[in-house]
Amino acid sequence: MILPSSIQPTLQRYQHLIDTALRQAIDKACNASAIPALDVYYGQMRYHLGWVDASLAPVRSNTGKLLRPILLLVAYEATGAWGLAGIDLTDMTHIRRVLPVAVAVELTHNFTLIHDDIEDGDTERRHRPTLWKLWGVPQAINTGDGMFALSRQILWDALDTGVENALVVGLGTILDRAVQTVAEGQYLDLSFETRQDVSVAMYVDMIRRKTAALMGCAAEMGAVLGTRDQETIECLRAFGLAIGIAFQVRDDILGIWASTSELGKTAAGDVYRRKKSLPILHALEHASEQDQRTLRTLYQQEAAITQEQVDTILTILERTQTRNYCRIFLSEQCQFAYAALASVPYNSNPIARRAINDLEILVHFVEEGAK
Repeated sequence: MILPSSIQPTLQRYQHLIDTALRQAIDKACNASAIPALDVYYGQMRYHLGWVDASLAPVRSNTGKLLRPILLLVAYEATGAWGLAGIDLTDMTHIRRVLPVAVAVELTHNFTLIHDDIEDGDTERRHRPTLWKLWGVPQAINTGDGMFALSRQILWDALDTGVENALVVGLGTILDRAVQTVAEGQYLDLSFETRQDVSVAMYVDMIRRKTAALMGCAAEMGAVLGTRDQETIECLRAFGLAIGIAFQVRDDILGIWASTSELGKTAAGDVYRRKKSLPILHALEHASEQDQRTLRTLYQQEAAITQEQVDTILTILERTQTRNYCRIFLSEQCQFAYAALASVPYNSNPIARRAINDLEILVHFVEEGAK
């Protein structure tokens, strides 16, 4: 995904801090093992995170956007950062207090990706072989489990950076609740593959769990770290959920209608993969009986989808005005996100004001996916 210049400063401001803290967390766990035979185990974690190649040699590669931990840090700043944020926009001292929590969220996210790749049978992630493809399913499951366990250990490191005991316990509860919700969403997603009665409403409920829950969790945890005001915390949690749903719908739109240059992947790739995304489910609900039969037949056939069949499906989507529906749906989610931000109590601190602006830029970026 090529990110516009408007959002780059927000992402780049925190990426080095988060990346450094992530590396330190893995190194600390590896060094504590004191067994050379476990170097490959932690090397698999480093490989998945994009730091080493398949031979475990250091590389420069696409390590991801770190969107969830960045969302946590920006939500933290939007609340005034527990009163620790100064007026110097270049001062990042207040961020170090919450870095362990941001790292815990990113490790949790990557644990879900490792397992997701296994369950979906995906052989590539960020243009590299997935973990299970290189080391096998059993080891990949184990590495994912280890990453999740490590994420919970790192969370407790916040006690050493000045976060109160009760607050850390509460953050653990929020994170555990989110992981349970993500697992529910993954169950639903997998079950939908063999069902013919999946509705748009069912799909939206699924992505609210699988995709949006951890985004809402990140924003909520950032807010909890920054303020005791429950109204503010709930507003930022609602923002995270709305932007999480919007991100997924944006991906659904791009997965069918983006050009190869825009997406960096095959145009209409989701159709070739027969992914039951929002556009397909909307079309199934609103197409004529004949078009419904055509869609179901093509999505159930054993042979690979051809270019001609893709064109047929795109024509059906055009007849049901599905693209316009998805654009409106995405826009509505973005409006929910804007409204949540507008409800956050005003804070005159320059860092807090910048954070709110950063979140608005993020919504605008997602909203552009509807155009």
